[in-house]
Amino acid sequence: MSDGHEHNGHENVPSRQRRRFPGISSRTYEHPADRSALVALRKLSGFDTVFKALSGLLPERSLRLLFLSDSVRVSDQQFAHLNVMLRDACYILDLEKVPPMYVNQDPQPNAMCIGLDEPIIVVTTGLVELLDEEEMRAVVGHEVGHALSGHSVYRTILLFLTSLAVRVAWIPLGNLAIMAIVTGLREWFRKSELSADRAGLLVGQDPQASMRGLMKIAGGNHLHEMNVDAFLAQADEYEAGGDLRDSVLKILNVLPRSHPFTTVRAAELKKWAESRDYQRIMDGHYPRRDEDKDTSVRDSWRESADHYTTHVKSSKDPLMKLVTDLAGGAGDLGDRVRRGFGGFTNSAQKPPRGPETPGPSDSPGDDRPPRDDG
Repeated sequence: MSDGHEHNGHENVPSRQRRRFPGISSRTYEHPADRSALVALRKLSGFDTVFKALSGLLPERSLRLLFLSDSVRVSDQQFAHLNVMLRDACYILDLEKVPPMYVNQDPQPNAMCIGLDEPIIVVTTGLVELLDEEEMRAVVGHEVGHALSGHSVYRTILLFLTSLAVRVAWIPLGNLAIMAIVTGLREWFRKSELSADRAGLLVGQDPQASMRGLMKIAGGNHLHEMNVDAFLAQADEYEAGGDLRDSVLKILNVLPRSHPFTTVRAAELKKWAESRDYQRIMDGHYPRRDEDKDTSVRDSWRESADHYTTHVKSSKDPLMKLVTDLAGGAGDLGDRVRRGFGGFTNSAQKPPRGPETPGPSDSPGDDRPPRDDG
């Protein structure tokens, strides 16, 4: 546990007792889809060489100079309380080198971890002013989780490619090619945010603080006007409500985003906090980073596939329910799509037959029960 003593250069940690995770691997908290993608990338021959060569094209040095010259670097002398949180987060997750952290003047609550060679963490004044100490501790742990997982590399590439897509927008094919990559990276990054939320919980070890932080990012600093349970109920309504049209709109709404919606993040984190996996980690049973080299890409992909299968089967989303039913051989595709797009159902119904002219299915010999389409 974090005991307030100096260890690996991390001193001045808070006195509150929190469990520490020596040698913890980022695989411990990574979302299955995030983990499988990262393991595959790390196993690629020459991957490091390619990205080191690419780093010469990326504006990383420029970004570092920009934050150094136009933001406030967190230290014992500046934003000392954030410095204590940062050191504590690195101590708990056993990240030996504490990444630099900057506070940037921006009323929009935000935080990010970027950098190819060495990660740097940036938080905005809007975020610092919005969150209380325990909520902020979870956010700092979230960003340290990004650093431990190596997410900062891919986030930097995503920022670069997004900027590049704007510059070459006048070249139709070139822009399409870049945006295809950007779309794929955004999908991965949304999953990486779920991973980092888990890292934030491992650092803060206060599920309610993590929930409050996400709720305040969504609704502002009006905690007395909000309720965590009601906020989580919104996630349930978002997933289950509507018909197939809403399912399609959800996909279109999330495509341009780098982060999942806050209600979805809160629901995912609550589910993980209540899981056996989380309890095992808190009991000290977790993968160590010295075992990472033995990680199987095939096993990671299998875990990811199993996760998506379970997610689709348990989802309340109309589109996912349709996919599950069709995979199980239930119902007719055309009929189910019409029923999913609720507005079309009434217009597709046939008028009832009168009793004096029985149709083929009304023959005396046809005593089959009516089909239940669920």
